[in-house]
Amino acid sequence: MEKRIKAGFFAAMMFMLTFFSVVRDVIPLQAAEDLTLKLHYHRADGNYMDWDVWLWEEGGDGGAYAFEDENGEMVATKVVTPGTTSVGFIVRTSDWTKDIDADQFIDIAEMVSGTVHIYVESGVEGYTKEYGEDAVTGTKLVKARYDGETAIEVSMTGEIKGDLAAAFQVKGAAGEIDVTGVTGKEKNAYRVTLKEPLENTKSYTIIYEGNEYKIVMPNIYSTEKFEKEYTYTGKDLGAVWTKEKTTFKVWAPTAEMVKVNLYQEGTPDVNDLTEQLEMQPGENGVWTVERTGDLNGVYYTYEVTVAEETVEACDPYARTTGVNGQRAMVLDLSSTNPEGWEEDADPNAGAAVTDAFIYELHVRDLSMDESSGIQNAGKFLGLTETGTKTLGGVATGLDHMKELGITHLHLLPFYDYGSVDETKLDKPQFNWGYDPVNYNVPEGSYSTDPYHGEVRVKELKQTVQALHRNGISVVMDVVYNHVHNAGEFCFNRIVPGYFSRIDEDGKYANGSGCGNDTASERSMVKKYIVDSVCYWADEYHIDGFRFDLVGLLDTDTINEIVTEVHKNHPNVIFYGEGWTLDTEVTKEGYLLATQTNSRETPGFAYFSDNIRDVIKGHVFYTDERGYVTGATGLEEEVEKCFMGLPEWCESPTQTVNYVSCHDNLTLMDRIARGTPEAKREDRIKMNNLAAAIYMTSQGIPFLQAGEEMLRTKVDSNGGFVENSYASPDKVNSIKWATLEEEEYAKVFEYYKGLIAFRKAHGALRFTDAEEVREHVAAVDGLEPNVTAFAIQGGANGETAEELFVIFNPNTEETWVQLPEGTWNVCINEEQAGTDPIETITTGTAKVSPISAMVLVKGEGEAAETAKPEKNNFRTVGIVAAVAAVGAVIVGIFHKRKK
Repeated sequence: MEKRIKAGFFAAMMFMLTFFSVVRDVIPLQAAEDLTLKLHYHRADGNYMDWDVWLWEEGGDGGAYAFEDENGEMVATKVVTPGTTSVGFIVRTSDWTKDIDADQFIDIAEMVSGTVHIYVESGVEGYTKEYGEDAVTGTKLVKARYDGETAIEVSMTGEIKGDLAAAFQVKGAAGEIDVTGVTGKEKNAYRVTLKEPLENTKSYTIIYEGNEYKIVMPNIYSTEKFEKEYTYTGKDLGAVWTKEKTTFKVWAPTAEMVKVNLYQEGTPDVNDLTEQLEMQPGENGVWTVERTGDLNGVYYTYEVTVAEETVEACDPYARTTGVNGQRAMVLDLSSTNPEGWEEDADPNAGAAVTDAFIYELHVRDLSMDESSGIQNAGKFLGLTETGTKTLGGVATGLDHMKELGITHLHLLPFYDYGSVDETKLDKPQFNWGYDPVNYNVPEGSYSTDPYHGEVRVKELKQTVQALHRNGISVVMDVVYNHVHNAGEFCFNRIVPGYFSRIDEDGKYANGSGCGNDTASERSMVKKYIVDSVCYWADEYHIDGFRFDLVGLLDTDTINEIVTEVHKNHPNVIFYGEGWTLDTEVTKEGYLLATQTNSRETPGFAYFSDNIRDVIKGHVFYTDERGYVTGATGLEEEVEKCFMGLPEWCESPTQTVNYVSCHDNLTLMDRIARGTPEAKREDRIKMNNLAAAIYMTSQGIPFLQAGEEMLRTKVDSNGGFVENSYASPDKVNSIKWATLEEEEYAKVFEYYKGLIAFRKAHGALRFTDAEEVREHVAAVDGLEPNVTAFAIQGGANGETAEELFVIFNPNTEETWVQLPEGTWNVCINEEQAGTDPIETITTGTAKVSPISAMVLVKGEGEAAETAKPEKNNFRTVGIVAAVAAVGAVIVGIFHKRKK
């Protein structure tokens, strides 16, 4: 059997290498001379501290280049790939403060080799270009692609002068290939005709004026033949440990040889190799080797040879790694389980997705401000601490979230990501983490010890368990749509280019804007993503998954994820960003998981940019006004969103309603940006009205951590930070001490009351569009901009006879006619909750400017059984007192019992 498998394997290699060159970028293998770009940067203030330049070849990945002193000038140097015609640049600081807030591009289409000098003046858009003494300019080759028959299609930067027949040479491993002719085409394109077809098992290059370029071959990975031959369905990839032996399995169908390197430590570049194991090829392109003995705690990598090139890579199925994620670690997962882990469960299991309150948080943001009182600042374990307070006695951290009443904590990426150096945690570093390196490994910088792989696993499990014990489910932010660096990603190193979409010119697709897009339509990429999500749900008891840019993944993959996870965990919720993005799927017949295709993924919800932009104004055009900030004529859009049925959505279970998240401006900052003339007190009213709208709308409510305390992100110059993904903790951390001030405490109490009210009323949480249409109706005949809704009880556990919801964004009060009956006001401009604030029997309600009013009629409106438990953590300001002529606000402070 083994001999037959080997024979079949190596025979199949002939097929696989047919078009193998597609997996490399269209870049020269070598050049006669380097092409070097030197960017000279000048600041009038002479302060270059923390400044560098981000450079990227158009269509490729970017990187930071430091300025160095060269004869009194600050210069950053990049060796450019010959054939590159344009290089993008951003002069910036490490927290992405930009010198010029725009992507700028340097045209070097004329450069063949040598040095080009680019001069940039701080604060001035554009650049000056000068050639070095060694500069060679002229026409150069941009790309070369084999047509699969007897010709190579070549693109040049300009017209070739002289004898076309002698312009190109084609080479293979055995020597030069005969060229029978070269014909010109339009726009500097040429067709190089060969005497015979190229051998599909070989790699080839084309030479023009001394520069040698790899020829791109057509894609095989997405062909039916490849998929049929090399789709593996086993559940045992990676290092499967037992005390007696460890079995290593890796999918590497294009490899000629694979070995396992065993190491003493997980630190890369340390020469502590202890053993090398040669793997054997098996069915469907899987290589296997067993090693007897207890390998728990042993670090390892794969050494893979493809097309005569040998690389070392981490295991894509690694359960944990050493520092910075370059060496995987064999792990006895059961040894990482905290006491009671077998009994750990989702505290909100059995609830509908519309019952959820999702609270989005970055691990560091919770605890890095000194006012948090949290000991494990910036770590997973900071999320487990209870009893933490500000100096003034206000609850922080976990206690705050519990008191607020959230059901689900959405944590920004906490898999192993690439933008934080885990060996330099003594230096300030921050990133949101949307740059995956190891999908199945917790981020080491959030652990107390990133050098020992088991620590991060243990501490994350402790964190999940602590949250569960406090009634909070855990949502993981996952980024399967792109990777940190496509060329260096472990899967692509083992099977070059398979994980990522690559176009016919050999360039990575970039719909993500992050340099690459994941080819989820390929069978083994789909399997990897499905396996990964199932692993997090099984091993870490994760209760929900938020998919970043899910519109780049196909609907089949998303549906399979939901189906497979729900087999063992029917409580798990799924949602993501369904924006339509520019990518090209490598196989026909696939749809992408966008909002507009939501009917194809019924178990998956999508963020509603409709309600977001209608309420506060366009997310990118920040001077535009929204419903709560003074725009007019938006009543119809508000009504659609309130019903949980924007035009792309067929069920309230598929719309995530929000007005702020980690991206873009915070809600309060966006309101301030869009209403420069408004008083602060009015902006706070706008904030509260926005919250009242999305928290009473049909669908799934979602808020950014700190929105309930008027969170703001301000840089050192006092400006609002719109994209704080790499900003320091000073910008991103939650400022807990603000809750000691009445202004902020009142907003917190308002949000807490809104959440309690929604929990108490099932008629705000329907799961079916027909139920919504049957029980919720918009009210006509109101003043311009005012909207109101009558909501009938009698379904979904609603205890009240009827609810009546009014939104008044105008700067003047409005009067609204109520249906007959006695109505209790539970939400108004000042307060929110389940207890009546006042009772109206007159048939009309007076609604204050820039506010919401929610009224309840009938028995059970207080819904005592649904009230959240009162926590005794906070000193608050409570507004009360009514005079005959109007409301007189009196601050009453009291301290809750310990």
